Amino acid sequence: MNIIATHINYYSICHRKLWLFANSIQMEHTSDTVYDGKLLHETSYPQRPNKHSEIELTVHWHSLILQGKVDFYDYKHKIIHETKRGKSIEQAHTLQLKFYIWLFELNGIDGVIGHIEYPKLRKTKEVLLSRTDVAFLEETIQGINKLLHQKKCPETINSKICKKCSYYQLCYIDEV
Repeated sequence: MNIIATHINYYSICHRKLWLFANSIQMEHTSDTVYDGKLLHETSYPQRPNKHSEIELTVHWHSLILQGKVDFYDYKHKIIHETKRGKSIEQAHTLQLKFYIWLFELNGIDGVIGHIEYPKLRKTKEVLLSRTDVAFLEETIQGINKLLHQKKCPETINSKICKKCSYYQLCYIDEV
């Protein structure tokens, strides 16, 4: 089974969203928020394609395949750059970036750090990986693996973030 960085992100936001996504029910294409985020990613740092590159990482870990696709990686300074729209789900952004750093370590590349960049807010957050973070990621991956093998979709979480989610109408169809 493959565990991707999006799974890490969604797991920390909403188990239902993760389960739906992993079961090929993808609603991102219907979301203005997702479209805005992609546009922000493509236009915020136009100088980067010449200096930085997108990189895909894969690691066989226990019986799983872990995968991540980093937006931009600065080889010279060993910095992963992730562009995000807003800070409302910063914990998920941070965990996803720590997952990327861990994938680099598992591929034998140490000393990598991360930067979450919020162009609209003109802020950058540095992200480092600790041994405690690695243990948490290992637990998270086990939780994701268990969740993805469930036959039944998890219940809605009724959180304030739900209204901005691309799955909102699907999850709350009875209430819309």
